[in-house]
Amino acid sequence: MNYTVINRDVHVGDIHLIAVTSSAVFLIGDADVINLASAFDTPPESLIIGPFVPLIPGGGL
Repeated sequence: MNYTVINRDVHVGDIHLIAVTSSAVFLIGDADVINLASAFDTPPESLIIGPFVPLIPGGGL
């Protein structure tokens, strides 16, 4: 993905910040490079493998 940024003057007044989640970025100012990454960290015990419930054709019961 190519992303073009055109920097202009930034005037920041007051900032009232309640919280920033672990998957968020709060940035004021310049950054030459921002690298984003993601990880899927679901514990193994939450993985459910079969038996699968069959779907009923036609959506009826």
